[in-house]
Amino acid sequence: MKAMILAAGRGTRLKPLTDNVPKALVEVGGISMLEIVIRRLIRAGADSLVINVHHLHHKILAFLAEKKYFGLPIDISPEIYFPLETGGGLKKAACFFDDGKPFFMHNSDVFTDMDLSALYDAHVASGALATLAVKKRPSTRQLLFDDGLNLKGRLEQGADSGALTPLAFSGVQVLSPDIFEKMTESGVFSITDVYLRLAAEGGKITGFRNDACYWQDIGSMEKLESVRSHVEASRQ
Repeated sequence: MKAMILAAGRGTRLKPLTDNVPKALVEVGGISMLEIVIRRLIRAGADSLVINVHHLHHKILAFLAEKKYFGLPIDISPEIYFPLETGGGLKKAACFFDDGKPFFMHNSDVFTDMDLSALYDAHVASGALATLAVKKRPSTRQLLFDDGLNLKGRLEQGADSGALTPLAFSGVQVLSPDIFEKMTESGVFSITDVYLRLAAEGGKITGFRNDACYWQDIGSMEKLESVRSHVEASRQ
């Protein structure tokens, strides 16, 4: 099973910490976020990885070499001049996914204990183009799902969700390689925008609810400290 880890972000909201450390190598409980995500994907069955890089990419390469690539074949997808965002980054790495099988894509700045194997199994059972881990939590970017957890749109600010359920995307997903032939976007773009377009065109994009799990991104110093506190408390 293959997987992509998104690690090209600059981490501007974590400055000055990320002036000298790429966001993916920020540590939680003495372990970098990148290592945490890699080990969780391995436990879920991933045996081959591609990682996109940009900011301080040489430090990520040195880290992987130091860790002997965790015993896996790991490809690097460099985004030299600027980050391509989640969709552009995936499209640039499309040639990596040549085995015809569904694959994981996981943000490197997301800390969660969700059941990744269950997410993968749900995707395979659904026959969807993509299955998104979603959670009932506060977010300014809520997606809307019907009773069957089919993606139907985005909740606009101040709008009523009606009969649809607003849920927040967790930055973890399983995709079928068929999605590449449907990605007409180019350059810098968000994978979420691809999902919304495909869903509007009748494509099957589904959600996988993970309400009971712990989830937090490290997008700000406050959020990072929240994750660190959670990990410290879980060790006691």
